[in-house]
Amino acid sequence: MQRTQIKKYRIGKPIPTDSVVVDVELEQGAIPYFHTDEPAKRLTFSLEKEDRVYGLGETIRGMNKRGWIYTSKNADDPVHTEDKRSLYASQNFILITSDKRSLGVYVDTPGVVTFDIGYTKLNELRIDFEDFDADLYFVEGESPLSIVSQFRHIIGRSYIPPRWAFGFGQSRWGYKNAEDVRRVADQYEKAGIPIDMIYMDIDYMERFKDFTVDEKAFPNFPSFVEEMRGRGIHLVPIIDAGVKIEDGYDVYEEGVKGDFFCKKENGENLVAAVWPGKVHFPDFLKDSAREWFGNKYKVLLDQGIDGFWNDMNEPAIFYTEDHLKEVFEKIEDYKGKNLDIWSFFEFKGLVGSIDNNEEDYRRFYHEYKGQKIRHDKVHNIFGYNMTRAAGEAFEKLSPDKRILMFSRSSFIGAHRYGGVWCGDNQSWWSHLLLNIQQMPALSMCGFLFSGADIGGFGANTTEDLVLRWTAFGIFTPLFRNHAALGTREQEMYQFPSKDVFKHLVELRYALVPYLYSEFMKAALEEKMLFKPLAFEYSDERSREIEDQLLLGDSIMIAPVYKQNTTGRMVYLPEDMKLVRFRAYDDYDEEVLTKGDHYVKADLNEVLVFIRKGGVLPLAKPADRTTGVKVENLNYLCYEAKPEDYKLYEDDGESRL
Repeated sequence: MQRTQIKKYRIGKPIPTDSVVVDVELEQGAIPYFHTDEPAKRLTFSLEKEDRVYGLGETIRGMNKRGWIYTSKNADDPVHTEDKRSLYASQNFILITSDKRSLGVYVDTPGVVTFDIGYTKLNELRIDFEDFDADLYFVEGESPLSIVSQFRHIIGRSYIPPRWAFGFGQSRWGYKNAEDVRRVADQYEKAGIPIDMIYMDIDYMERFKDFTVDEKAFPNFPSFVEEMRGRGIHLVPIIDAGVKIEDGYDVYEEGVKGDFFCKKENGENLVAAVWPGKVHFPDFLKDSAREWFGNKYKVLLDQGIDGFWNDMNEPAIFYTEDHLKEVFEKIEDYKGKNLDIWSFFEFKGLVGSIDNNEEDYRRFYHEYKGQKIRHDKVHNIFGYNMTRAAGEAFEKLSPDKRILMFSRSSFIGAHRYGGVWCGDNQSWWSHLLLNIQQMPALSMCGFLFSGADIGGFGANTTEDLVLRWTAFGIFTPLFRNHAALGTREQEMYQFPSKDVFKHLVELRYALVPYLYSEFMKAALEEKMLFKPLAFEYSDERSREIEDQLLLGDSIMIAPVYKQNTTGRMVYLPEDMKLVRFRAYDDYDEEVLTKGDHYVKADLNEVLVFIRKGGVLPLAKPADRTTGVKVENLNYLCYEAKPEDYKLYEDDGESRL
């Protein structure tokens, strides 16, 4: 592939992010393509009516990002409504494309960047900077896919998890002890629903302290891990970004002694708060601190754990000691007052300012590449470097064996060390559609191992929502049902439709050879796993489809994402073979012609469309991924032969 179509320009003095791993020669002269307004700290690009804008990874709204404002400012905000501008990640790659032109743009800076894509002015793209400092990469190519491939080349290979991570995982905030976890395993086995993982939220820790286990709730933890491993189930614990301040706690004492924590301007360690109350934040941007924290994962690796998820790493802040003191002092001013509308809102705003306060992110500093840098200037790469700490440590602690790792907060570059899940979503039908629409942009930015919480994390779900979401989730690499404390229990065995869930998850396990093969090709060949139809079909209708996805090279999926429906309209850009699955071995096949079709899909059915020349291999499912074999596969083909399919095989465990 030609790599000469990437050009790099620089504005100001950017803080490096280490997100690009291939040297690109720095060009001299004026920034191309964009009008530069340095006093306004803005780049402006004229959009034509036909231009579509894709990318930005994990954001709200549709695949085509025109019409809204997106701000790269990692935010701990679980209410992902359409009016939000920031979610947990900052992935600053966009692709502008039409019949006339295609251009990829990567804005490489850890600071706050706002992409106003036709919001202020319908036909104008504005990129506004809090600090006018960035490396800009412009990627040209003959197609969107060639541009994405070139971009993926310069940011490095995507993280590759173990094959067992393609199984199903059950999670919930509220599995409080070993018996709770055993009960989950027992109930899934009783229902005959395959499962490979049970996730452990903050309940497993001793008073929410990282790298500890509550010995009362989980006595003899290594034996429990071994017990579950004997049942074919991997336990995957959570790790949070804050280290509890407590004398006698080794992680805290090591961090203080080693000078590994973030500091205020006066040199004192910042005191913030999350789950355990008062904490210090490790300075993940400091090489020695990152190495120290990464090596702490060994505590759990040595007890048999081989998978983790990093959380609260935007970082989320319940309060800082300094701001909490300010709030309490100001509250005194309101005592005894008649609170009218204005003073009431002031008071409410004062109390509401405690968590994730913007001023708090200006209270502490990092030691980064030999400089002291205020946190808000590098906020977006904090979570990335927490995941990097783990990934770099795993290469040494587990040099031969892959470790599962994914994170909530991310920045481009983190894709080399782990995957992502799309944060604390809600049990809303709109969030099922959002999950569908986020997947291509995550692929563009290298985050191939990704997915959202099946059924929704917050709020009370419904049985039909979990069914429909599962019917989509069986296609995402990260396939996890997760819910918040206090919400309706949504493990699949909790519902009357246990047999339907069984067939859906069995279909996922039957699909593992295809999903794993297409994932590995995407990772090793710098390709997209999920694609919008418009990336491979040039007709007008394909450009407007935002609720169907191309998955790998052989299939298109069209999930049902509306309540109380028994089917949906599907657009076919070419003739395709519809396979309507009720189970992995119970399906109908029908060739449908190019155009619009209303396709029935009951709650127990999954729609898969095989493209011309496409081959879909299916395995006999098993209760664990280790039992899914690639011998004697059943091949579903459309104008192709089984031997046309390139099946990727490895041991699923060794590092590549």
